[in-house]
Amino acid sequence: MKVAVFGQAFQEQDKTYVMELLEELQKIKASVYVVEEFIELFSEFGLDLEYGVFSQTSGLDSSFDMFISFGGDGTMLRAVTYVKDLGIPLVGVNTGRLGFLSTFKKEDVRKIVTEFVEGHYKIEERSLVEVGLNSDLDEFGDINFALNEITVSRKDTTSMITVETYLNNEYLTSYWADGLIVSTPTGSTGYSLSCGGPVIAPTAKSLVLTPIAPHNLNARPLVISDDTFIRLKVSGREENHLVSLDSRIASIPNGKEIVIKKSDFTIKMIEYHSESFLKTLRNKLLWGQDKRN
Repeated sequence: MKVAVFGQAFQEQDKTYVMELLEELQKIKASVYVVEEFIELFSEFGLDLEYGVFSQTSGLDSSFDMFISFGGDGTMLRAVTYVKDLGIPLVGVNTGRLGFLSTFKKEDVRKIVTEFVEGHYKIEERSLVEVGLNSDLDEFGDINFALNEITVSRKDTTSMITVETYLNNEYLTSYWADGLIVSTPTGSTGYSLSCGGPVIAPTAKSLVLTPIAPHNLNARPLVISDDTFIRLKVSGREENHLVSLDSRIASIPNGKEIVIKKSDFTIKMIEYHSESFLKTLRNKLLWGQDKRN
């Protein structure tokens, strides 16, 4: 078994859980590879075992059985930029707060290995969105995709922007708003949800257009097929606006056309039988926590 271990921050209180994970991996004689930044932190805490090393540009390939992310949902989104189109199954250990993507409690970290070996899981294919070639946005390089959402929003102003929107080359509307979110089903529980968007099952073949603080009160989130080509053009009082792909942000001149479509590849997420999406909804959104139940 070949496993990659990833994280962006490593706190003293997390050392115990990382050690527990490594112990379980040693029991099954797994080949362990650690992100470069983690190796340095391991040394600081006296973890001097020999591991392979990987970075965003090298060390990973399709032969890996699992990619384990330590952190919150932001760390999981960062992990996706390492996995890319390699097809490595991804799972997150939640050391953050809410954790819709990083669903495993750090206290249960040993189960990631034991339940995987026992086959108590399934692989879910999660769709991504990407900035299309017509957009010519070099700011994002070859990491032009997002697991959660692509967002256009205002910059350097409190004034609204106008987001002219076309679906499959047919005019939809011009949103007067602080911005517009194009969300995947995975991202429906993120920024889109905070702006009034619907919760969508992760395997649904859909995308969601969710306006951010729209001035037109009848502008509502719109669920569309994920094979839709979306074209956006922003205008406003300032010369530039922001485009974000998950946590990566670039400043783009107004009037530059942005083409968004579903990516040609998917991300494989490991869903353990003990940590289903519906269970996560109940736990994270407190569904059913009514005393009348």
